[in-house]
Amino acid sequence: MQTTFAQLERLEPPNWWADMNLTSVQLLCYGENISDYEVSSKDITIVNVERTENPNYLFVNVNFEGLSAGEYSFKFKKKGSKSFTKAFALKERDANSKERESFNSSDLVYLIMPDRFANGDTSNDSMPSVTEKVNRAEQGGRHGGDLQGVINQLDYLEDLGVTALWSTPLLEDNDAKYSYHTYAQSDVYKIDPRYGTNEDYKRLATEMEQRDMKLIMDYVTNHWGAEHWLIKDLPEQSWIHQFEDNKGKDFPLDGYANSNYRMTTQYDPNASAIDIRYCEDGWFTSTMPDLNQSNPKTLTYLIQNAIWWIEYSGLDGFRVDTYSYNDKEGIANWTKAITDEYPNFNIVGEVWLHNQAQIAYWQKDSKIGALQNFNSHCPSVMDFTLHDAIGVMFKEDNASWNDGMIKAYDNFVNDFLYQDIDNLMVFAENHDTGRINEIYNGSLDHYKLAMTLVATTRGTPQIYYGSEIGMRGDKGKGDGAIRQDFPGGWATDANNAFTKDGRTEEQEAYHSFSKTLFNFRKETPALHTGELLHYLPENNVYVYFRSLEDQTVMVVLNNNPEEQTLDLSRFTEGIKNATTGKELFSQNTLNLDDPLTVKGKSPLVISLN
Repeated sequence: MQTTFAQLERLEPPNWWADMNLTSVQLLCYGENISDYEVSSKDITIVNVERTENPNYLFVNVNFEGLSAGEYSFKFKKKGSKSFTKAFALKERDANSKERESFNSSDLVYLIMPDRFANGDTSNDSMPSVTEKVNRAEQGGRHGGDLQGVINQLDYLEDLGVTALWSTPLLEDNDAKYSYHTYAQSDVYKIDPRYGTNEDYKRLATEMEQRDMKLIMDYVTNHWGAEHWLIKDLPEQSWIHQFEDNKGKDFPLDGYANSNYRMTTQYDPNASAIDIRYCEDGWFTSTMPDLNQSNPKTLTYLIQNAIWWIEYSGLDGFRVDTYSYNDKEGIANWTKAITDEYPNFNIVGEVWLHNQAQIAYWQKDSKIGALQNFNSHCPSVMDFTLHDAIGVMFKEDNASWNDGMIKAYDNFVNDFLYQDIDNLMVFAENHDTGRINEIYNGSLDHYKLAMTLVATTRGTPQIYYGSEIGMRGDKGKGDGAIRQDFPGGWATDANNAFTKDGRTEEQEAYHSFSKTLFNFRKETPALHTGELLHYLPENNVYVYFRSLEDQTVMVVLNNNPEEQTLDLSRFTEGIKNATTGKELFSQNTLNLDDPLTVKGKSPLVISLN
């Protein structure tokens, strides 16, 4: 009689590192009836082994404390069956890995949708291991952008003044349609093969490090895709949030209920339990099962996976998708575990709210959160209220009590609500919003005003790929219409906007302004951490200063269609003893004893002498 034994199909994490703060690791072992086996190791301390309702899983809790880097092994044994071993590597950490520096307010973050940025390797456009094939003609289809395309354009980004890159997710998404956005992940230890390999991702990080640039991973804690291998064979029913009323429906809708998207229920002292539950536990969409971070195994899996990617790739930060939809205490514990391992590691949470107090609640050490004994431990949040203002105020030519540049002023009035005002991400647009050049109908003047504000106010500026060459979109036609291909990213493109010679006249006008502004910011510490002093707008003109030690930058945003002349004596507190200043875009030297004339709908950025 032939003896059969379970084949160990997966072991996750696939390796770990010596000298980590996190030495107690939970190994997920997956294979048919693997729970029938006993696990042992000659060298690794096995604390205990946990079995679940699904016999295809074993959770082996180990401790690597005191072990040096090297090859180890586990033995799987079952009475009456052939035993087998599985090798496991403890690797050497990179030097100073724990103390790695992260992105901060000295950086300019460039956001890309990798499928739409540049196709550097056409051989991986369609791959046999994933379902959806390349179809560039389809707005919501795969277009072929990949990691090699990003690597090929790092010189372009560096020349533009970019210092950090945030890419939307790159992990495998095996949905049959709309897999290009990669937020419905099917394997979180594997780069999607249409983008490249894990080694390619690590190579991107290395190439960026050599340029003193930083790589930010878009990490998704709230949900996975319905095609995730683990979702399709749940280790525990409580691994994801499920609703009994929907039990018995076809997968993936079995147990599904949609989120009510009301994130305010997370801190509303008057909220009903059912409303809170449908926010936290409801699925983001029917194809994205909602992960239950209250389940200790689920949370541990997410913590270890995040740390694995940081250590493996040499990452410089996370942007966390739908941060405030997670189980509140669970996501706080996830965040703390990562920052305990890497004290300088920055994490920016997507908290898409429209009130500063509500956004500030989610920032680390928030005094507002402390009122409910809550600390998210998340160092950075996104300034969505500024984004809201930028999308309307430059259309408001006739200033009133509430319209025009007062919207910018009023946004910064509430900075006292934030625990760390420098660690806010400021932006005019991203991959989920309308493009700024569409909102303002392709107006270069409006783009200049918006980008000058984003690049010179407090916080960490984030810009969206293609806007620096005037790319527009139409949110009303779907997300694909704001996630267009960057011209020149494909060999068959009519023009190559990655090069000066390849840009149209209009594209070059956008690009030359952007490059001048972004590189000035890169070289000006006062715009990184300088104190912000601002003045009430008059005649739709907003004036503010950024000062650090002996460096001061004066910014004037004239949102009035008409030319305005300013009496600078009003701004003595900001100007101090300076008598002249050099204006960035004209390179003119200005006498600060004279009135200052500003053209309609235009910015000035003045370095004071």
